[in-house]
Amino acid sequence: MVLNMRQDLRMSQQLVMTPQLQQAIKLLQLSRIELTDLVRDELLENPLLEEAAEIGTSNEEQVSSVEMQDSVELEPGSERSSAEVERHANSEVQVEEAPKDNFDWEGYLENASQLGPGVSSIRRDNNELPSIEATLSAPETLEEHLMWQVRLSDYSERDEEIAEFIIGCYAPTGYLTDVTVPQIAAKLGRSTLEVEQVLRRLQHLDPIAAGARNLAECLWIQARHPEHPIEDPLVLGIISKHLHRIENRKYNNIARDMGEPLEEVYEATKVIMGLDPRPARAYSTGTSPYITPDVYILKVGEEFVVTLNDDGLPKLKISNMYRSAMSGSPKAKEYIHERLRSAQWLIRSIQQRQRTIVKVTKSILKFQREFFEKGAQHLRPLILKDVAEDIEMHESTVSRVTTNKYVHTPQGIFELKYFFNAGISRKDGDELASEAVKTKIKQLIDNEDQTKPLSDQKLVECLREEGINIARRTVAKYREQLNVLSSSKRRKLF
Repeated sequence: MVLNMRQDLRMSQQLVMTPQLQQAIKLLQLSRIELTDLVRDELLENPLLEEAAEIGTSNEEQVSSVEMQDSVELEPGSERSSAEVERHANSEVQVEEAPKDNFDWEGYLENASQLGPGVSSIRRDNNELPSIEATLSAPETLEEHLMWQVRLSDYSERDEEIAEFIIGCYAPTGYLTDVTVPQIAAKLGRSTLEVEQVLRRLQHLDPIAAGARNLAECLWIQARHPEHPIEDPLVLGIISKHLHRIENRKYNNIARDMGEPLEEVYEATKVIMGLDPRPARAYSTGTSPYITPDVYILKVGEEFVVTLNDDGLPKLKISNMYRSAMSGSPKAKEYIHERLRSAQWLIRSIQQRQRTIVKVTKSILKFQREFFEKGAQHLRPLILKDVAEDIEMHESTVSRVTTNKYVHTPQGIFELKYFFNAGISRKDGDELASEAVKTKIKQLIDNEDQTKPLSDQKLVECLREEGINIARRTVAKYREQLNVLSSSKRRKLF
């Protein structure tokens, strides 16, 4: 066998993703907030991009903003000369003139200067103005509320220093769990007894029991509050020894150990349940998440209409300010061409993203029409492949479109992923979506007798009567996903 070197010419085909295609894919999988942030960054980096004013834009134009001309779209991998890009931009992108400012700025500045530096033009005798406290937007925190009470009390300077350190160690729930009293004493160079005394005083401030080290201490402090103490020894005994049995509903064991009738244990448990296990509930800093839908499905007459939500998204246009630089130096001309191509591709990628979202939503509407008309019980099984074949796109594209995108429907706001569910077989041969089965399970639990809650096996039998064949372990899994306790923990004996 002879080894030698030679040159060959071979032709082959391979898929290469252009930077423009990579940008389009990246924009497609971004959420609404991420897209807004990206557009804001591009407005700062690219001088040829401007935010178009919407004055005089009709609602019809806003709704149809995704209906772009075919001439605007470029196939991935195609190139255009700089002259074509410039001519295309000048012919299709309308540059809006800035509105003339008719305000008398000279007169305004002259009047303002007569007031002197730092002097406000607002009249001080206006009693209708709100106070400074009324303009505060940040709510009072638990630490601020407690320190306000400490400073109004007769704490010594030494005790106030200890109190401030202890309050700073409180968890968001109001408990003192991350540090112990000996550790605080060693940190401050104080005695353990001194720190313990300050902590006990703090526990009786408002909110009562803030600073408790566990649930039993929290409930005990509330039960022994000087203003309205609970004198029932059964209540105090259950708090100190049998809280874990209340959680497991073992009232018979409590009655046997305490030597009290079962009815008395029920009454004592009612009193304990009236106490607050989370003393810092009113000062929780948690905020409710707000979702802005990317697309709307509205019912007009007997038909559903899909409209894109453009509110909050900057409208981009090409600036005409740098046109004079095209006739300047070659470097400036090259820079303008590069920025112009980048701006054009960004605008087209965003428009393509919006069109794809609308197209996917319309396909989902076609498959899940009964859901939009009647509710979650009529949600049908659907997979990404069904929508991909319907709109003639790849499954990965549909997956990117439906991730972190939300739709506002007559039934509420849902993520587009919500409409894709596995199928559960029925006796009649038809299939039902898993989300619809969860809805039926939730309805059965909501309508059950709370003294005799439905077990998982009983839920299986109820679903089977409706023609839904499902295993008990599947019911248990769906129940846990719905954050519903087991039947033993849902039972109410009083």
